[in-house]
Amino acid sequence: MSWQDRLERRFRRLAIPNLAGFLAGFQGALWLLIQLMPRRVGQDSILEAFVLIPDKVRDGEVWRLVTFVFLPPGNGLLAIFYIYLFWLMGTALEGYWGTVRCNFYVLISVLATIAVAFLLPDGRPATNMFIGSSVFLAFAYLFPNFTLSIYFILPIRIKWLALLTWLGYGFVLIEGDWPSRAYVLASICNFLLFFGGDILGRMRYGKHAMETAFHKVTEGHKPFHTCAICGLTEHDAPLEDFRICSRCDAGIFEYCSQHLKNHEHRVKES
Repeated sequence: MSWQDRLERRFRRLAIPNLAGFLAGFQGALWLLIQLMPRRVGQDSILEAFVLIPDKVRDGEVWRLVTFVFLPPGNGLLAIFYIYLFWLMGTALEGYWGTVRCNFYVLISVLATIAVAFLLPDGRPATNMFIGSSVFLAFAYLFPNFTLSIYFILPIRIKWLALLTWLGYGFVLIEGDWPSRAYVLASICNFLLFFGGDILGRMRYGKHAMETAFHKVTEGHKPFHTCAICGLTEHDAPLEDFRICSRCDAGIFEYCSQHLKNHEHRVKES
């Protein structure tokens, strides 16, 4: 029984069904509240109250440990599209894994983000951006051929968008500062926990398949004719005329034209 199966049996009663819909609903409600709020009141101040800022949590604003997951992905109309995608992908993951596993996948990302926010010395604020990205990567891994219409016009398979995301993460890990690297690692730790074994298995299988194919190719190119004296083959001399010596009765031996009449005959011992 895998660790995921054990978690599912132990925490089934505590799992939140339709978690993606729950989070997307709060994000949508907060987005709508911001749109209705007059700018002079300060829309940014509302968002700032939800962001995870470690120093303010230490000062008593403990609600930030939870509210940052409800932040909408922006203020514009495009945020509605992102919220819809989060709901769509999260619902698909729950349908594929079940409620408990989907809950733990999101929870691991949330806890990792909180841990990084408090461990970083600069106290950099944290949002739920990487949490949504981890859901996106899981969905793309399980449903790589799902087609998404960019701006409702350009169809593209989601695996290519995931590839761009991985390339972006790779660039941050190589060229970014340490806080950015830490948040990237926090965003993919749940992905590696859930899919690392499967990825390694596919890599081993791919290596085995490549070795098998290589052996088949090399076997297919083994020489058909080989001189029993010098080892010459038709690969070495395509125009060479190989013959079998009729006087060598200890087996079937082929010879090139140079050694056909210039070799010691192999005869059976009487």
